[in-house]
Amino acid sequence: MFLDLMRSMAGPQRTPSGNRRLGVLLAFVAGAANAGGFLAIGHYTSHMTGIISAMADALALWQVPLVLGGFAALGFFVGGAATAAICINWARRQRLYSEYALPLVIEAALLLAFGLLGGLIDAVRWWYTPLTVLLLCYTMGLQNALITKVSRAEIRTTHVTGIVTDLGIEFGKWVYWNRNRQAEYPLVRADRQRMRLLGALLAAFFGGGVAGALAFSHMGFSATLPLAALLLAVALLPLLDDARRLRRGGVS
Repeated sequence: MFLDLMRSMAGPQRTPSGNRRLGVLLAFVAGAANAGGFLAIGHYTSHMTGIISAMADALALWQVPLVLGGFAALGFFVGGAATAAICINWARRQRLYSEYALPLVIEAALLLAFGLLGGLIDAVRWWYTPLTVLLLCYTMGLQNALITKVSRAEIRTTHVTGIVTDLGIEFGKWVYWNRNRQAEYPLVRADRQRMRLLGALLAAFFGGGVAGALAFSHMGFSATLPLAALLLAVALLPLLDDARRLRRGGVS
């Protein structure tokens, strides 16, 4: 039962419940990484809206280095999303069970790299901050593309603007008074299952942010270790399935 639940989160056979579990888990990881990154370098890196707005302000003030830094962050976010798409499509063509697990492994490795770079911050402070911004933007782009592919664009995890907007739309439907039930138009009804999902994603992101901030405050950069371990645990079973298939000569 437990193994089936774990396999449903990163395995190739997708179900709505498996997508929801993976989405909530990744929202927690994104919130924690975002909070830890802010405490480390003073920047949020999980959404592009703020970065592009900062680029516009910097361009208006003719602060060219900040504009170039914004372009680099945007490029790395796009690169992370492209990497997820490449991994998934390549693994799918190879008929691997780990098509969705491979991006999780890459994300875990990147979070470990973030933690290792933090251990060297005193020696390399002059380039640590920009490198960390690019690393986290790449990581968030990869994660957002993964859950987008898995859920067919129904779930986002690295930013909450869309989540809150969709939650507000469903809440508006929920409180709407269908006064004339005989009208030619269908009744306005909220999708309560979607409301629960959106609420869970929002709570997971917030909870991850709190947990990440507390863990970073007490553990420093080693706080990335539990996040990486969590992602690897989710990815493990599909990887083992591929390993067993490879031993049997079933992977071309």
